[in-house]
Amino acid sequence: MGSQRGLEKTSPVRQASLRAADTFESINELGSLELMSKDLGLAPYGPLKKSISADSLSSISSIGNNFGQDVTVGQVEVSMEYDGKAATLHVTLLQGKDLLEKEDTRFESCFMRISLLPAEQIVGISRIQRSAYAVAFDERFSIPLDPAALEENSLRFSVFGIDEDERNVSTGVAELKLSDLDLALRPFNAWLYLQDMNKAVDTVGEILLSLSYLPTAERLTVVVVKAKNLVWSNGKVTADPFVKVYLLQDGRKISKKKTAVKRDDNNPVFNEAMIFSVPAIVLQDLSLRVTVAESGEDGRADNTGHVLIGPAASGMGITHWNQMLATLRKPVSMWHPLRRN
Repeated sequence: MGSQRGLEKTSPVRQASLRAADTFESINELGSLELMSKDLGLAPYGPLKKSISADSLSSISSIGNNFGQDVTVGQVEVSMEYDGKAATLHVTLLQGKDLLEKEDTRFESCFMRISLLPAEQIVGISRIQRSAYAVAFDERFSIPLDPAALEENSLRFSVFGIDEDERNVSTGVAELKLSDLDLALRPFNAWLYLQDMNKAVDTVGEILLSLSYLPTAERLTVVVVKAKNLVWSNGKVTADPFVKVYLLQDGRKISKKKTAVKRDDNNPVFNEAMIFSVPAIVLQDLSLRVTVAESGEDGRADNTGHVLIGPAASGMGITHWNQMLATLRKPVSMWHPLRRN
């Protein structure tokens, strides 16, 4: 809780921009990739590899902050703590913001439901709220859960609107993988951005990424694990994918790293770690733009799709960033839908 809220409330004096040179890591900064690989459960894919060295960014170009915007509806603040002796997970719905779209006049009220995945067992239902725009829930739910289940289960938080015929319509969803939260050691608190599952989104595949930030070393580690169901650009039947990761400050490229190319594979496994030197004071000014690209024979690359992660993002992008800040030092992995560029 302290980590997340501290970052939200702090407004440090603006520092000078990061330099491209700040992000070139020495071999000593890599730390133990073997330990990280075990933490992420990557053993089936072989040892975790260091990414290809950063490209030169002598000409800093601008990238807009509108990349990777998910279709979202509102936010909900939740807290969780695990009682190991009682084998019970305590989940508290604290408050919500803009849980229903203001232009959507179908609904007169709303409520939230908590489900345990993958069994989709309902473990909590909130009181009905007449206002969806500034909601104080303050409701606690206790879920019997063995310690081993913390490594296997996820929680889904769903918002339902209630229309004039008293029908319940799902309007927003957020999911948290319990193994990412380190609940056996410390409580968890964060704002979750709810995705609107009723709106069509043009996705061209998914990518699994892991993020971790080590405050003592001021080191941000991004692991590009794998991608799946990639849809190639320009109607291509086959392509050779690789991944580019941009570190952005206020929408401007500070550094770029890339993975190796995978030949003719729309479900590629990369398993590569990228390490950026990032002072904690500028974390709130940074974002990551992750782009899957298709290698070309002439050296040019067509972009398949991208995702934006960080304070400038929305939906899964900001949820992943917030989880990283709430569980410092521990890798947090999450699947992201790729948007067409």
